[in-house]
Amino acid sequence: MALLKVKFNQKKRVKLAQGLWLMNWFSVFAGILVFSMGLFLKIELRKRSEVMDNSESHFVPNSLILMGILSCAFNGFAGKICYDSLDPAKFAKWKPLLKPYLALCFFFNILIFFVALICFLMRGSLESTLAQGLKNGMKFYRDTDTPGRCFMKKTIDMLQIEFKCCGNNGFKDWFEIQWISNRYLDFSSKEVKDRIKSNVDGRYLVDGVPFSCCNPSSPRPCIQYQVTNNSAHYSYDYQTEELNLWRRGCREALLHYYSSMMSSMGAVVLLVWLFEMSVMVGLRLLHTALESIANPEDPECESEGWILENSLKDTLKSALESLKKMGKFNQVEADAAGAEGEEGGKTPAITTVS
Repeated sequence: MALLKVKFNQKKRVKLAQGLWLMNWFSVFAGILVFSMGLFLKIELRKRSEVMDNSESHFVPNSLILMGILSCAFNGFAGKICYDSLDPAKFAKWKPLLKPYLALCFFFNILIFFVALICFLMRGSLESTLAQGLKNGMKFYRDTDTPGRCFMKKTIDMLQIEFKCCGNNGFKDWFEIQWISNRYLDFSSKEVKDRIKSNVDGRYLVDGVPFSCCNPSSPRPCIQYQVTNNSAHYSYDYQTEELNLWRRGCREALLHYYSSMMSSMGAVVLLVWLFEMSVMVGLRLLHTALESIANPEDPECESEGWILENSLKDTLKSALESLKKMGKFNQVEADAAGAEGEEGGKTPAITTVS
């Protein structure tokens, strides 16, 4: 028994073809939207590529761009088929291509669904990429005179101001690295010498943060140096007072920004996938309805359209049998080739008569 069998007369076939033509052009615009989302995400990721450890994060925008291009191509082609299906003479040239085209559409829809899932599942990979990238970026913050790294200070400062964050996981991350360049340190000062000698790596570590960590909404002037020293500031308690520094780490801020963006894009791609699936089902109905016309010379006659010629169970069973036959055929061919190779390798014995 055919799956989702529907009876069509000429009027219904024409309406289906016209509706599918319109839906295909909507799908083209949806493809442009997916392409635009991928391009926007790629630009946003490139803006902060200095604080990302690898290029794996570009897999999502690249996939969206590819799906957008393929969607425009597939649906533009399908729109032409639906338009020509109204004319039997024009439709005849597309008839042999419809089955392979529908098979391609099926795999294309699987890819779209996969890309939508990736948009939701990339959070873990993005988190590790940001954690390591920010750690390296903070390490190079002081290298304002080093070629290739001189821009890092500005990048980190602008990032902390824009996203209202401080450090990788929090402002205390700045206590563990030397973020002040040696160029601005007075090595004749006892305080500087003592601080450098106080750790095995010989770094100038302070309980302070860059200015970009300061929260401008705080009524108190920013305390960015000696943050943990209560006696250094009037009426100040490091443990209990609300600090006038951004408390959220930049990893969390960026992760929330990109994750929410990709989740929204994933939801849009899922809607596009549902729309593409409905277009594919409609195209299959149109294809079978036109093929099952009993008398092609009489366009008024009724016909039947279906998704699958047999039930889902029977279709899967026949597909598995076909795969088994293909496997057996390939094995027979391999055995035959091996036997020919063995025969070719044998050299005939030569007898000499003396």
